[in-house]
Amino acid sequence: MNQTLRQIIFVIALIFCFSPFVDPPLALLLGLTLSLTIGHPYLHLNHKATNWLLKISVVGLGFGMNLHHAIEAGKEGLVFTIFSIGITLLAGWLLSKWLKTDAKTSYLISSGTAICGGSAIAAISPIIKADEKQMSVALGTIFVLNSIALLVFPAIGHWFNMTQHQFGLWCAIAIHDTSSVVGASAKYGQEALQVATTVKLERALWIIPLSVLTVFFAKGENKKISIPYFIGFFILAMCLSTYLPEFKNQYTYAVIIAKKGLTATLFLIGAGLSLDRIKSVGIKPFIQGVLLWMLISIISILTILMTE
Repeated sequence: MNQTLRQIIFVIALIFCFSPFVDPPLALLLGLTLSLTIGHPYLHLNHKATNWLLKISVVGLGFGMNLHHAIEAGKEGLVFTIFSIGITLLAGWLLSKWLKTDAKTSYLISSGTAICGGSAIAAISPIIKADEKQMSVALGTIFVLNSIALLVFPAIGHWFNMTQHQFGLWCAIAIHDTSSVVGASAKYGQEALQVATTVKLERALWIIPLSVLTVFFAKGENKKISIPYFIGFFILAMCLSTYLPEFKNQYTYAVIIAKKGLTATLFLIGAGLSLDRIKSVGIKPFIQGVLLWMLISIISILTILMTE
C-alpha cells in the first residue's frame, strides 16, 4: 500500500472518531488495528498531537462543571470521596510494589480509579511525562472496566435491593468515567441518575488537588513548583461555567467536543502502538486495575448499605 493511500485511510479514521458512532474503547481498538495493519503514516507527529489534544480536551471538560452545584449536591458524598480516593491511591501504590508494575502506568491507573477515569489520566499524564504506551495501558484498563460496570452494576444494585439514592452514590464512587456513571445510574432510575451525576461532579473536582500534589512529588531536583498551564485553564473553564451560566449552550458544545477530543486521543494512542510495545506491556497493569476496582467497589457498597 502506497503512502498516500495510507494517509487517506488514517485521516478518514481520525475524522470518524469525532462522530457519535465511536466511543473511547472503539477508538482505541480502531487506532490499534490501523497500527497493526497499515501502520501510522504520521508517527513522528503522534506524541506531540496526543499531548496537545489531551490538554485541550481536559480544559473543555471544565465547562461541564458548576462549582457551587457540585459542592452543594456532593456534600453527603464528601466523606466517601475523600476516604475512597485515599484508599485507592494507597492500595495502588502497594499493588505496584507487589506486582512490580511500571510506576507511571500504575499511578495513572490508580488516579483514574480514584477520581474520574480517563479525565484524571488525561490530566496527570503530561505532568508525570507518561509516554503513549503507559497512557494506552492505563486508559485501556479503565475503559474495559467501565464497560463491564455499565452492564453489571444495575444488576448488583437490584440484587442487594439498593434504593435509588444508595445506587446513585455507589455509582459515583465506584465507576471510573462520568459517562459510565450516567449510563448505569440512568438504567436504575431518575433519582439515582441525579445523585450519581452531582456526586460525580464533586468527585471530579479532585483532579485539581491531585494534579498539584503530582507536580510537587514529580518535580525531582527542581525546587520550583509550577502548575501546568492547562490545569489553570481547566479551573478557568469551570469558573466561567459557574459564574456565566447564560452561555450554557456554548458550554454544552464545548464539553461534547472535549469528550470527542479524548476519543480521538485514544485513537492516536492506539495508532502509535507497535506489536513490540504491546508484547512488552504484560498483564500485571490490568490485574492491578481489576483489583483496585474490586476493592473500591466492595468497600463502598458495604459502607453505603450499612450507613445510608
